[in-house]
Amino acid sequence: MQTLAAIETGRIVAIVRLERYDRAVEIARALADGGIHVVEFTRTGSGAPAAIAAVRAALGDRMQVGVGTVLDRTSALESIDAGAQFVVTPVVRPEVIATCRSRDVPVLCGALTPSEAWHAHELGADMIKIFPARAFGPAYLRDLLAPLPGLRLVPTGGVSAANLADYLAAGAAAVGIGGNLVAAAAVASGAWQQISAAAQACVVAAQRRV
Repeated sequence: MQTLAAIETGRIVAIVRLERYDRAVEIARALADGGIHVVEFTRTGSGAPAAIAAVRAALGDRMQVGVGTVLDRTSALESIDAGAQFVVTPVVRPEVIATCRSRDVPVLCGALTPSEAWHAHELGADMIKIFPARAFGPAYLRDLLAPLPGLRLVPTGGVSAANLADYLAAGAAAVGIGGNLVAAAAVASGAWQQISAAAQACVVAAQRRV
């Protein structure tokens, strides 16, 4: 409940997708300094479970830490055991949803079509990650929610400070932001203030939504 509340209150999930996560704590601190307190480390990079454990230990309640690109039960369990407070899938994965429900861990299930979104909801997903959001834009969320108003949608893919307010105005419960927030070049150069500034810009945009 605390994690879901943090997502719905802050309205932004920072998605970190890098080849390796040896600077995970610095990234998380930079995001928190900019006002974002929910971060997801994707399993497409090396060392996601270790990154999750390190950030949980270093930042404590200052940051809700999750894992992304989870496709199977084993990956979900490994991440949860490392301290993941929420799990994100890119597509509908019933076994991942079931695993998270059994461990009482929130799950954001990836979907795109109305049928996929509703199926994920029926399986018990707490939120539906609409991916790739850039394919259809904010109006698509409004169209989805017209017949399915109970869904909590989190558009991801192509979301930035420039358009996130449009997604929120269309009915998104929150948004997921990746490279437009945590750029690989900024991490490589240790430009933590740049990441904090990008986070702050997103927070300000979320607060100004219509």
